Amino acid sequence: MTAPRLLLALAAAAIGFAAADTYVVVLALPDMMTSAGLGVDEIQRAAPIVSGFLLGYVGVLPLVGRLADLRGRVPVLLGCLIVFTIGSIVTAGAYDLTTIVIGRFFQGVGGGGLIPPTLALVADRWPPERRGLPLGIVGAVQELGSVIGPLYGAAVLAFGTWHTIFWLNAAVGLVIAAALWPQRGERRRVRDLTGLFLLAISAAAGLLVMLQPSALVTEVTWGLPFVPFTGENRWWSTLGLVAGAAFVLFVLRQATAKPPLLDWRGWRTAASQTDLTGALAMSIALGAVIVTFASVEPESGALAPAAPWLLAVGVVAAALFIWRQRTAAAPLIPRGALAHRAARGAVVVSFFVGAALIAALVDIPFFARLTVARDSQFDAALVLIRFLIALPIGAVLGGWLCRRFSPALLTATGMSVAAAAFTLMSRWDVTALERLSSDIVLVAAGLGFGIAIAPVNTALLNHTADTVHGLASALLVVARMVGMLVGISALSALGLRAFRSAMADLPPVEELCGSASACPAYNAAVLDAGITQLQAVFAGAAVSAAIAALLAAVLLRRSPTTA
Repeated sequence: MTAPRLLLALAAAAIGFAAADTYVVVLALPDMMTSAGLGVDEIQRAAPIVSGFLLGYVGVLPLVGRLADLRGRVPVLLGCLIVFTIGSIVTAGAYDLTTIVIGRFFQGVGGGGLIPPTLALVADRWPPERRGLPLGIVGAVQELGSVIGPLYGAAVLAFGTWHTIFWLNAAVGLVIAAALWPQRGERRRVRDLTGLFLLAISAAAGLLVMLQPSALVTEVTWGLPFVPFTGENRWWSTLGLVAGAAFVLFVLRQATAKPPLLDWRGWRTAASQTDLTGALAMSIALGAVIVTFASVEPESGALAPAAPWLLAVGVVAAALFIWRQRTAAAPLIPRGALAHRAARGAVVVSFFVGAALIAALVDIPFFARLTVARDSQFDAALVLIRFLIALPIGAVLGGWLCRRFSPALLTATGMSVAAAAFTLMSRWDVTALERLSSDIVLVAAGLGFGIAIAPVNTALLNHTADTVHGLASALLVVARMVGMLVGISALSALGLRAFRSAMADLPPVEELCGSASACPAYNAAVLDAGITQLQAVFAGAAVSAAIAALLAAVLLRRSPTTA
């Protein structure tokens, strides 16, 4: 296998595994809540397990993309994979909600950070006319995570615990990192054995603090280092202090050793060439959006009580970021990076694609639960499988077609197909999923979204300079994720309004059934109101997909010059 293809294969494998990890928590969440001391009725308190991952996945993505441009694709790819592995280890050894959230945050940082350098790597190694297919493969692997993740989680939980899932994540991450290591383009022997020893001591002690192995903790002599000095904070113990002290000594060693275990010079140089203050402001703004909209309940459309304050913080942070963009000597987004209409258009189109896509991922299973799978979440997920399997197939198909058709035409066509499918879904009744036509609609929707993935990436990379491909790819992913979060809130509110309108026209239950304890007529009317709610959501998604198609046709058109 040639070097470019080997790099793409390794990067795609890493992205696929990280993408699966996004969805693996679906089945593991109840057990993770129990380990964190939360009851099944405290699902809202467990929200940080999900939002923490999203915060890491999106919040620092622009900075990671910029570092990929300044430091190099492979070093950043390898660094993100190591961060993902560390996050997996922390999550696997977590013993309370705080450590689970910290671990999931670092998993998000590492997993999300894999995408920009990989897309930039494709742009570096393949000419514009041949980028479509590798970009389609990357997109397909990423989308396969939504299919593989729950299945992977179910398979592991069949013989292990939720901890096992993340230990396996760490093991796979280390294997892929070891395979990537020779590709980084640097040849340097490890000479700082002292630094390596201190890092090993800190890691081993930290793992023991988190895992609390019973064979050691319950032993009279070996258990003493685990005993907290005061209270129940297990880090405030002899072993915890050893872990902290060894890590501090390791950091000091890195500042004085020649050469150090980890060569930070290239990273310091890259960091000095971008606006870290602006990056922090953008991360805070994105974090406020993520935490606000990630807590939306699809059934009620309600935002968290702290949403106004979070959005206010986000507005202030966004204003600071804009000011830094105008005044910083080396802004996070280099001036003129998205000067071409098609580059800006790709980012905007990605937002509306995400806003429409979330309706399929959330509300198709919701529709199935109301109709054909009332007693089984698993059966409801099987209905969505038709859509999810077609999505990566469409991604590869769209990438292949990029050699023959323009990104504007392909994206507009794919999203028009998705809009038409959602329009048909907006007319589904209670028996819709019992008919073959619904399967055709679901497959068509998945193919439509898939076909649009590679062309949007291609349009962006073809109209941005090589020196900003990492950043541009990061902004594309951020736009799609923010679109999904804002979309679920807006579409849920739209559906809730339709539900309340339908319920307002419904006579009181006493008029329908008198004093009867069971009222089939009233229950059927409530079901119809629920169907009306989802029809409104699908109609809104059709509008969002149609907007994406229209914008793609206008903004992604081929022009005589490129940026």
